[in-house]
Amino acid sequence: MVAAAPAAMAAVEPDQAALAALVRARLAEEAGNPAEALAALQSLASQAPDLPGLRAEMLERAIDAGDLIAARSAAAALWASGDQRFDARLVLVVDAMRRSDWKGARAYLGTAQDDKSGADAISRLIDPALSAWVDAGQRARQPERALVAAATRGRPEPAYALEAALVQLAAGQSDAAVAAALETTPTDRLSQLVALRLVASLDAARQKDAAGTLRSRIALAAGEREDPLLLLPEQAVTNPRAGAGHWLALVADTLARLPKSNARLPLTFARAATWLNDQDWTARSALADALARSDRAADGAAFLAGLRGPLPPVLRMRLAELTAEEGDHAAAVKMAEDAVAGDAPRSLLVRFADLARQSDDAAAAERAYTRLEAALGDGADSAPLRATLLVARAELRLQAKDWDGAAPLMQRALALRPNDATILNFVGYSALERRIDVDRALGQIETAWKAEPQNASITDSLGWAYFLTGRTDKAVELLEQAQQGEPENAVIVEHLGDAYWKAGQRFRARYTWRAAALLAEEDMAARVAAKLEGGLTPQTTAP
Repeated sequence: MVAAAPAAMAAVEPDQAALAALVRARLAEEAGNPAEALAALQSLASQAPDLPGLRAEMLERAIDAGDLIAARSAAAALWASGDQRFDARLVLVVDAMRRSDWKGARAYLGTAQDDKSGADAISRLIDPALSAWVDAGQRARQPERALVAAATRGRPEPAYALEAALVQLAAGQSDAAVAAALETTPTDRLSQLVALRLVASLDAARQKDAAGTLRSRIALAAGEREDPLLLLPEQAVTNPRAGAGHWLALVADTLARLPKSNARLPLTFARAATWLNDQDWTARSALADALARSDRAADGAAFLAGLRGPLPPVLRMRLAELTAEEGDHAAAVKMAEDAVAGDAPRSLLVRFADLARQSDDAAAAERAYTRLEAALGDGADSAPLRATLLVARAELRLQAKDWDGAAPLMQRALALRPNDATILNFVGYSALERRIDVDRALGQIETAWKAEPQNASITDSLGWAYFLTGRTDKAVELLEQAQQGEPENAVIVEHLGDAYWKAGQRFRARYTWRAAALLAEEDMAARVAAKLEGGLTPQTTAP
């Protein structure tokens, strides 16, 4: 649908004004400015209203820009022409629900069509919940019936069953809602997130015992909360619009987590969710993430920054990350540190440390790692994370050329995880780079390689250790294996070139160095250029 529109429009011979509008729309779209693209398309529509594919593209740009009025107009035009695509139907349903036109919303929901684009599968995901919330708006006697039917069709779907209880509670059917909540066990992530919304709603309805019992069954809510949505303020659902908005927000978040998912779908559902309830924190989070996934980090940051009132810490951290993506690292680090002020959860401290390191703020990263380590218990279950933190802190010291500060941290990490291949390789290779106790480093790397012989990084380390200790033939063999595993790793490619040269394979060495030059960053690039000019010397050997 989306890809066909430009080709279809290009086949038409427009007049000069229409052509100019089309060019403006294309340029604005390429620049990531959907509002400007939409304005150009609206101008084009005034010149050539019957242009094939125009209304579909106007609908998509309107959703991108968050312009509900324009989206409704384009969706209505598509609908009138017989094009009942799912995003047009969703916009019309949402618009009707916003106006409490439950009869109109029901009419659009009753027109779902199967097609080969996958839209029918999306409809099956959202229609039961939207139908139930529309029935709740119409004050039907059994508003939950569409969800109950979906929950029992085929394999059990606890998310639908718990959403049905939420619908019943919002409709004033407290006893039925409590019974349904207590007989359903949330299992997957979606059902547990619905259960948490139901818990908040039961609390608001003064059903404290039922809320507590249901909360105790939610695995995600136990212990350290890692899922970002669990760090948002809990909100009760009290009306059909809020209920439909919460479901669409969860769908947006769920779709965004699928491997290789289409960025358009999460954005479409996140927009619909915020149009229904712009106060919903899950919808706000989903929209910011959807904008970022659409290569619009600046728009995601602007959206979060423009919200009234203080942001929850998890969204302050997201704002910091989006700010860093736009290049303002100093401001991003400050925002991130503000987000973890006080008693911050572990997951936010990790994100703060990652952002600080990406922003080359070693001092801020050290503060984050120190806080993380202090928050850990002394039990054996905390040893893996403590060792990882020690390695991260050691890496910061090494970047600052502080071997004496890094060495004790690495030894502490090894003491906690003496058989960890990653840690053994890190400690051994760090020593190799500095030509410190090479024989001991070789032993550590050999132990790591025996544990993970298919790991390209460890194989490279062992090959390089053999190179430095004069076992050139073994070095070449291992470095060739490593290069096959990670052909675009500049460090491995440079190592292999050096090994070829030392083995007397000068042509292969130069060929390999040329490949490394294409991948290398500034320091390595200068070193590789010197090797291509004058061959391998002690001064140009890789570290």
